Amino acid sequence: MGKFKIDDTVKTKNLPHLKLYCGQIGSVINVFSKRPEGKHFEQFPVGTIYAVEFENGDAIDIHENDLFEVKNESDS
Repeated sequence: MGKFKIDDTVKTKNLPHLKLYCGQIGSVINVFSKRPEGKHFEQFPVGTIYAVEFENGDAIDIHENDLFEVKNESDS
């Protein structure tokens, strides 16, 4: 089971391989607990992959270790 679910708000860590998306806030739009076949997912280490959509409309797949959860003020 992954750390996040669809519609969670997340923030990317400041890591070189995330390039333009370092420190960006986005929403989880898909969760890949079981990876589909294909070379795309082979680039990630073992663990859950998330499709995250950012405020500018871009969406990328990101490994769970490269994300932080963003708490909503209403969750406090």
